[in-house]
Amino acid sequence: MSERLDTLRKARERMIEERDAHAKVLAAPFDWDKAERARNKFVEIQVLVDALDRAINGEEIASQRG
Repeated sequence: MSERLDTLRKARERMIEERDAHAKVLAAPFDWDKAERARNKFVEIQVLVDALDRAINGEEIASQRG
């Protein structure tokens, strides 16, 4: 596996951990201010995870082509 692909996968895992922390805030008893911040960060991080997924997919395709 290439170093680039390994780095992208590690970044994705780190962002999932971060996203999960915000999901826990959203699942906790409701506090408007905390929930609003957590919701915004959750969405922001999910967009990043989706971008990392696309980058990982691109790297995997590129490595298969040789």
